[in-house]
Amino acid sequence: MKIIVHRGTDQIGGCVTEYEHEGWRLFVDYGEQLPGAPKSDIPLEVEGLTKGDLSKSALLITHYHGDHIGKIVELAPNLPIYMGKISRDIVKEFANHMKTVEAACAALLQRLHSVNTFSPGKPFGFGPFTIMPIMIDHSAFDAYAFRIEAGDVRVLHTGDFRTHGFRSGKLPKLIDKFIGRVDYLVCEATNVARPDVACKSENELQSEFDAAFKVHKYNIVYLSSTNIDRLFALYHAARRSGRCFVVDEYQKNIMDIVTRPGALWSKSEMYQYLKYKPMVLSYGAGFSVEGKFKKLLDKKGYVLIARANPRFDDIISKLPGEFKHRYLSMWNGYLNPNSAAFNPMLAHSLGSDFRYMHTSGHCDMKSLHALFEKLNPKAVIPIHTDNPAAFAQLFSEKWPVVLLKDGEPFNPNSPSTFGE
Repeated sequence: MKIIVHRGTDQIGGCVTEYEHEGWRLFVDYGEQLPGAPKSDIPLEVEGLTKGDLSKSALLITHYHGDHIGKIVELAPNLPIYMGKISRDIVKEFANHMKTVEAACAALLQRLHSVNTFSPGKPFGFGPFTIMPIMIDHSAFDAYAFRIEAGDVRVLHTGDFRTHGFRSGKLPKLIDKFIGRVDYLVCEATNVARPDVACKSENELQSEFDAAFKVHKYNIVYLSSTNIDRLFALYHAARRSGRCFVVDEYQKNIMDIVTRPGALWSKSEMYQYLKYKPMVLSYGAGFSVEGKFKKLLDKKGYVLIARANPRFDDIISKLPGEFKHRYLSMWNGYLNPNSAAFNPMLAHSLGSDFRYMHTSGHCDMKSLHALFEKLNPKAVIPIHTDNPAAFAQLFSEKWPVVLLKDGEPFNPNSPSTFGE
């Protein structure tokens, strides 16, 4: 089995990885490059994915973030695509919400109708490959790692993951039960140049929101609409503090996907509304807040889940409370005017008086070390990183680290591998 990282050996986001065996090709992720990533005038062309014979090719999607799924609209409709069911449903809701604003979202919605789904812990086959998906913890819900096996080689492709989320504690047991021995590890290394970025756990962050909402009556939180764990953490923090939890209809639809009967984790109280229902903003010519609804918000206080746009700016100006406490619960790089990811609308909506309360969706280096200790692979191939040299320096004393160039094949069975 050959391993080729077509993109992602030296950049975060937009990764495309290929596993090839006996002429069959299994690709993992095909997404947009992040703002500021190096661009090429030559589009990425990959045999069996974007061109050529597709009859022995398939694509696995680890999760629904745009840098992992965003370019599937460019792929031929006869190419099989596989992803988790809840993950597919969440991105369908997002694409449906945005389809009248962005043509790419309308195309994405159409492509998603033909996407196949898999279930965690249930292996499936494609050609000579056996794929075992396991659910991992990430800032995208229903995210997956894959054990990919063909011939006599087993590889674990981690996808994006972390060990400081609400569901991270199950990872060691999942590895023992469903992964077992692997020969090679293709591993995300997002935070290698930011070793302290993921220190705070989601539980610690939720406790901080609990305390803030009990002290402050009127609260506005800006976060990604698909960060499910953070949304439900905020919902429960609002519930415990006696504040109204307020969302718009789209945000409520996203949350409902996770709470519906039969959905994975739906039996957990973490992902249930209990007797305390979110309050949904009514919308006509714009959001409205008046009458009994406004009086209730003024009496009990509120936690509004907001997005940076004029409609939310308008409703926030009409909500009770002369002073409203604002929180940013997403990556603060969006507020850096010198960054390609700068979001001027978010900067405008937040203003200068806000509290930054966030933690990373990616693992820290101590967590990676623990994973390597548990799996003890023959070698590690880092992807989804902007500093592969730092990764090699950190881990190569104990585990062989293979630093590939984009498009360079790695053949585990080659006699020259590791000097054999």
